[in-house]
Amino acid sequence: MQTELLPSWNLDDLFSGMDDPGIEETLKRELLRAKEFAAEFKGRINSPSLTAEQLLCAVKTYENIAQESDKPLEYASLLFAADTSIPERGAFMQRMQERTSEIAIELIFFELELLALPDGQVKRLLLDPVLSGYSHYIKAARLFSPHRLTEPEEKILEETANTGRRAFTRLFEETVSNAAFSVDIKGEIKEMNLQSLLALQREPDRDVRKASAESLTKGLLANARTLTFIFNTLLQDKATIDRLRRYNYPEESRHLSNELDRETVELVVGTAVDYYPIVRRYYNLKRKVLGYDGLCHYDRYAPLFELKERVPFSHAKEIVLDSFHKFSPEMSDAAGKFFEGCWIDAEVRPGKRGGAFCSYATPDLHPYVLVNYLYRTDDVMTLAHELGHGVHAYVARDKSYLNFSSVLPVAELASTFGEMLVFESLQKEAGREEKLALYAEKIEGAFATIFRQAAMYRFEQGIHERRRSAGELTTEDFSAIWQSRQQEMFGSSLTLGDEHRFWWMYVSHFTNSPFYVYAYTFGELLVMALYAMYKKEGAPFAEKYVSMLKTGGSLSPADMLSTVGIDMHDPKFWQGGLEFLSGFIGEFETLCNS
Repeated sequence: MQTELLPSWNLDDLFSGMDDPGIEETLKRELLRAKEFAAEFKGRINSPSLTAEQLLCAVKTYENIAQESDKPLEYASLLFAADTSIPERGAFMQRMQERTSEIAIELIFFELELLALPDGQVKRLLLDPVLSGYSHYIKAARLFSPHRLTEPEEKILEETANTGRRAFTRLFEETVSNAAFSVDIKGEIKEMNLQSLLALQREPDRDVRKASAESLTKGLLANARTLTFIFNTLLQDKATIDRLRRYNYPEESRHLSNELDRETVELVVGTAVDYYPIVRRYYNLKRKVLGYDGLCHYDRYAPLFELKERVPFSHAKEIVLDSFHKFSPEMSDAAGKFFEGCWIDAEVRPGKRGGAFCSYATPDLHPYVLVNYLYRTDDVMTLAHELGHGVHAYVARDKSYLNFSSVLPVAELASTFGEMLVFESLQKEAGREEKLALYAEKIEGAFATIFRQAAMYRFEQGIHERRRSAGELTTEDFSAIWQSRQQEMFGSSLTLGDEHRFWWMYVSHFTNSPFYVYAYTFGELLVMALYAMYKKEGAPFAEKYVSMLKTGGSLSPADMLSTVGIDMHDPKFWQGGLEFLSGFIGEFETLCNS
C-alpha cells in the first residue's frame, strides 16, 4: 500500500499548463464577447419592449460567456488546491481572478437590468414557452432584486474583492495548508501537515491521539494572531457588504442563494439541536465500550477496536463502484469515469489543500474530485461522498451552465447518499467487531454532519453578531463561543478540553463560504429520510432518485424534493430523518450487548 500509486488530476481537458496559450486566448476572446454583449443589450433588458425571444437570446449569450470565462479560473483553483505551497500557483490564481473580474464587470449590467424589471412584466414574459428552460434561473436571480446596487457600485465591489475578501481567503488557505505541526509519537518527533495530523485523531492509541491534539493546538496557536485577524477582517467585510446591500441579518444572503426561507433553515437546525440527547446517548455507550472513566475531545473519533487492515485505493474503488452498482448501474457507470479519466487527486502531500471536495467545473466538461487518501475505512467513505457529488454533477450535464449546479443544501444530498450505499455494503460482510467499528464510524460521521454542523452554524451566528455589536473579537472571544456551542452538543457525555477551544481556526468554511455549514445538516437529514424511503420501496426508488439528480439546478429545492414526494416544510419529515439515525444507534446498542 505504501508503494501504491495514488491518482492525481489530469487537467488537460481544461488547459495543459499555466503557460498554455489557450488561457490567454480564452480570456481575450471572452472579454471581447462580453463587451460586444454589453454594446448589444445594455439598456434593452430593462425595457417595456423586451420580448421573450430577445431575453432568451441575451440569457444564452450571457450564459456561454460566463461558462467559457470560468474555465481559466477553474483551472487555476484546481492547481492551487493541489499544492498551495508553490508561489507561482498562488500568483497565477490571483491573476486569473483579476482577469475574470474584468469580464464579469462587463456583464454586471445584465443581471442588474433583469432584476430591475417590473414583476408583472416578468410574469408575462415567463408565460412564453421559449423561456421555459430558464424560468427557474430568472426567478432565483430575481430573489436578490432588493439587494443589488447600482452598476458603478457593483463594479467597484467586484474589483476590490480581489484585494479584499478573496485575498484574505487565499491567505487563510495558505496559512493553514502550510502550517507546520510537530508531534511526539512514542518519543519520535514527526513533522506533519494538517490533514495527516487530523488523521491521528482516529488512531487506536490514546496517547497518540492526545499528542496529536496537543500538536494541533500548538500549531494553530502559532498562527493565532494572523488567523484571528483574517477572521475579523472577513466578518467585518461581510457586515459592510450586508449593510450596503440592505440585508437584515448575516445569514440572509446565504438563505437566498440556497432558495430557502429563514423559517425552514431554523426548523432544520432547531430540530437537530432538539435531538442532541441522542449524541449524548451514543457517547455514554462508547465510553463504556472503551472502558474509560470519561471521554475527552481526542476520544471523539477513537476506534472501538484496533483494526489492522488498511484499505488500498484500488480496493476502495471496487467497494464504491460495486455499492453504487447494486443501487443503480447508471450511478456506478458515472462514478467509474472518474477513475478512467483521471478526474481524482488522492495523494496526500505537503502543501495540498486539506479535506476533500468535488468541483463541478462546467457542464460541457466534467467534475473533478480531491481527497486525501490515508488507507482508512473512513477514507473509503469520503471517496464515496465526493463521488456522490461527482455523479450528481455528471448526470446533470445536459442542463445548461445556469441550470447545472444545485444549491448547497441539495448538493449535499447525493454525496451523503453515496456514503450510505457504501456503508450498507461494508457492514453486510463484516464480522462483529468490524461491524461495530463500521457502525461507530457511520454514526460519528452522521453526528459530524448533522449535529456538529448545526453547532458550527450557531457558532457562526454568534461570531457575526458579536463582531457587529461589539467590534473586533479576540482569539479568546472566538474560542469561548466555539467551545460553548460545541460542548452543548455533548452535555456531560464528553468533555472538550481547553485545547479544543482553538480548533475553529482551521475550518475553511467559515472564511470561504459563510453559513455554508447548515447545508450539511440539511443534506444528511434529507438522506436519512430518503434512505428510509428506499428501504421501504426497494429498487423502484433508484430510478426516481437518479431522475431527481438529473434536474441539477433547474428546480428550487422545494420543487426538486416534491418529485419524490417530500414536503420540506413539514417538521415530521426532518424528525423522521433523526428517528432513522436513532434507529442506527439502537442497532449499535444491540450489537454491543450481543
